[in-house]
Amino acid sequence: MSRQGLTIHRLKHSRDPFSRNRLNQEGGAASLVESNPVNTGEVLLELKDIHMSFGKVAAVAGVSLTIRRGEIYSVIGPNGAGKTVMMNCINGLYRPQKGDIFFKGQRINGLKPYQRAVIGMSRTFQKVEVFGGMTVLDNIRLGRHIHQKTNILNGAIYAGKTAREEVEHRKFIEEEIIDLLEIEHIRSRTTGMLPYGLQKRVELGRALALEPELLILDEPLAGLNLEEVEDMARFILDINQEKRWKVTCLLVEHDMGVVMDLSDRVFVLNFGNMIMEGTPKEVQSSPEVIKAYLGEEDLYATRK
Repeated sequence: MSRQGLTIHRLKHSRDPFSRNRLNQEGGAASLVESNPVNTGEVLLELKDIHMSFGKVAAVAGVSLTIRRGEIYSVIGPNGAGKTVMMNCINGLYRPQKGDIFFKGQRINGLKPYQRAVIGMSRTFQKVEVFGGMTVLDNIRLGRHIHQKTNILNGAIYAGKTAREEVEHRKFIEEEIIDLLEIEHIRSRTTGMLPYGLQKRVELGRALALEPELLILDEPLAGLNLEEVEDMARFILDINQEKRWKVTCLLVEHDMGVVMDLSDRVFVLNFGNMIMEGTPKEVQSSPEVIKAYLGEEDLYATRK
């Protein structure tokens, strides 16, 4: 799907289409997006020779990559290539059998998932992971837990400093996250009763509530219709480029049109091994990538 095919025709809350060029050129976005949204060159996440096997199956075999602060870095590959396993290694659900993971220059192999959340990582999952019996607002509030400073006793009393802190957290969620994701109309709804596309937004909102430096997005467009894909892609660009957020994004996705439009760099994985890493243009023109994953037909045939 070309960039023109991704243009948003129904702008909500005066938000601009998510084309990088239009975000920088149109006056309506000038107050939100810096003139140069390109990454700073600072290394935020680094993987060195990561290995992860299940029995005799090597899900990830010697993968190394570097993600710079401020970029949208995409990982693509066919089903079973090892993409989600690699994400699980990064956020601590799996511990690699060999290799090192560095975040902001510090080795984090021994950190548990909640400890990695504290230092600035959050993620969404390939299969939506929300608390279906809770409201949208309560689901998102769970992401603020690591920022709470009051103890259990003060929380039970719920007065004074504790109450003020709760108000501040709720204000952040209401004004920053719910407004960004355009879910004001469902804030009090039970999450499990919502359509799949809205549940995806709720999960993204919870991840943003952590105020991460690195946001891992595991197939955020899977199962969405065209309008929902356009909205989600716009949200990802807003999160990456708006001054309020400026979040580095690690994206795993099968929709090649969106990947090639949004990404600064693309990493291609196949059977646990890296085929190549490069700009979207370089990846599109690589014979090895075309043969292994993209196919001989039109690159953008995933959505027409």
